[in-house]
Amino acid sequence: MTNTVRVGVAVIIKRQNTILLGERIGAHGANTWATPGGHLEFGESVEQCAIREVLEETGLNVSKITKLDFTNDIFSTENKHYITLYVKADYEGGEALLKEPSKCLQWRWCDINNLPTPLFTSLENYLTCTLSNKFTRQ
Repeated sequence: MTNTVRVGVAVIIKRQNTILLGERIGAHGANTWATPGGHLEFGESVEQCAIREVLEETGLNVSKITKLDFTNDIFSTENKHYITLYVKADYEGGEALLKEPSKCLQWRWCDINNLPTPLFTSLENYLTCTLSNKFTRQ
């Protein structure tokens, strides 16, 4: 491990009662389900990163990026550490294309109340954080 913490951006795209998830392959978190997203590049805003990554991975155009929360994700097996910034993006229409087949096996609109498993560590952490925050904010 190079003892470097990377910054990731994860994009939640909602369509009706579903969110877009991809089945990861070939990278850390293989065989798990995750939102579109990727590394924040030097000099890039979180919003620019979200729009770029969604387009690169799915061919979809998104807009109105809203910052949500972040997670602290340690992938012990892969010796990786990420801070993942979660954002929400408005869906502009169209179907997700498999633009990076070496990184993602498929894209699927998943019912938010019945998500596939296993989920990517970062998404698991986000959902846990979100549920925890709901209870502590009341």
